[in-house]
Amino acid sequence: MRLQEQLDTIREQSRAKRPAEWQVIMDRALDELRRSHLAMQRLTVGARAPEFALPNGSGQLIRSADLVARGSLVISFYRGGW
Repeated sequence: MRLQEQLDTIREQSRAKRPAEWQVIMDRALDELRRSHLAMQRLTVGARAPEFALPNGSGQLIRSADLVARGSLVISFYRGGW
């Protein structure tokens, strides 16, 4: 089975497990995301991200520029508990 077929199967299985009212919300959010063309603004491989500051797990504000000054910076987005 090709990757796209596997992804389509997983998507449909996940969709079938969700309550209908959740699916309506998710479909609406996906439509809004598609219409926003936000994906066209994504960074490409090797591009430099803009500087930013975010709180860490302890609430302390961390600046990306400070981290980059010490070496390479890897960013991981944690979705939280579902």
